[in-house]
Order: sequence, then C-alpha cells, then structure tokens
Amino acid sequence: KNVLQAAKSLKVIARVGTGLDSVDLATAKQLGITVLNTPDAPTKAVAELTLAHILGLLRNVSQADRQVRVGVWKGLMGSLLETKTVGIVGFGRIGKRVATLLSAFGASVIISDAQVSKSVYPNVELDELCIKSDILSLHLPYNEATHHIINEKNLNLMKKGSYIVNISRGGLVDETALLAALKSGHLAGAALDCFEQEPYEGELRNLETVQITAHMGSYARETRDLMEQEASRLLVDALHEKNLLK
Repeated sequence: KNVLQAAKSLKVIARVGTGLDSVDLATAKQLGITVLNTPDAPTKAVAELTLAHILGLLRNVSQADRQVRVGVWKGLMGSLLETKTVGIVGFGRIGKRVATLLSAFGASVIISDAQVSKSVYPNVELDELCIKSDILSLHLPYNEATHHIINEKNLNLMKKGSYIVNISRGGLVDETALLAALKSGHLAGAALDCFEQEPYEGELRNLETVQITAHMGSYARETRDLMEQEASRLLVDALHEKNLLK
C-alpha cells in the first residue's frame, strides 16, 4: 500500500506471471492503477513441472540420485502413474493442462473446484478429494479464502502413503502440518516449488521424501519469452486506453 501511494506517476502494473498476491489490489483500484497479469503463457511450463515432480515422487528420482552420488548403487522400487488417482485442487488453465497430461499416462483424475459446473472429470468436495487421492496437486490462486486450504485436517484425511504436490503458491499449505504428516510417515512424500517464506530455509529441506525446487514453475525459456511479450503488449494496450501513449 505504501509503495503504491508513494508512486504518484504509476498508472499500470503489468505482472510477468499469474499470481497477483504480491500486489495490493484494493489500493491499486482506489488509486486508479490498472493491474494486469499473464495467466495464459505459464500454463504449459507449470503443468510440465507438476508432472515431472509427480513422476519423480513415484519413482524416487531425487533419492536415487542422492544415493548414487554418495556411492550407494541401489535401485529404489517405485510405482506406475497409471495405477494412481490424482486429485487436482483448482481446475483453471493449469489444472486442466495437468489433467490432460495425467490422462495420457492413464492416471485416474478427480477434481475439486466449486467454480466449475461441467467437467469430464468427477468434481467433488475437497474433503472427499483428499480421501480418494493417491496424489494431491494444488493449482489455486493464493488469497484469504485459500490460505492454508491444505491443513492438518485435510492431511489427516489423505491415504497413508499418499503424496502432495504444490507448484502453485506456498500459503496454500500449512507447512507445519505438512512436516508433521511427513515425519510421521502418514504421507509418503511431497514435491514443493513454493513456500510461505522464500528463499525457503525450513525443516522440510531435511527430509529425504521431499522434492524441492526454487519457485521455477514458469522457468522454461519459451514460456518466459511468451510471458514477457504478453506483459509488454498488455502494458502498451493499457497505456493507450488511458491516452498516455500516442
């Protein structure tokens, strides 16, 4: 709020990315500042990283890599994706793309999204999704309503030996509850690309069953190019609409 109020000449914010939780939208609206984002461009890259993390969890890729590097030559038994039910929380652009990729592997897909009226996939309440899923994948915006949407209660509903994947926003998951569920062995593993505080320095880093990446969901060269082009185009269009460009 203070930054926006101090930026007296600011008329347009063009965010290179999807999330707008870093912008005080209410203050921007009050000050007449147009806020734009690029929701289309990151879709494929984020969905593909999600799939990479899911496959990595099921086949113990990170653990196997670490073992070989310290001289332990031992194959780790994993599972096939086609034997799993993947629950997708949030069925927007990215959630839909993830479902398409998962279907190509033969996985069963269920979703939970109150905003979706029709879908080829079963659309259930979040509690039911947690109960039925072998893998839970989050694809939601972060706001007050979705803060810690995955908490101790939801995690306890999940199957013993299941997994959680968050390539969306860190605040969606109660990290303390997740740590407890992993330490107890209730969850078999987690893949996380985002955290409430970044850079992340918490205890989840110390668990062998956790895959961590540094908030790099959109970090594919082709995707970053598209995002920057889209943000630039939207910025110019908005400035034209405000009669600030000729």
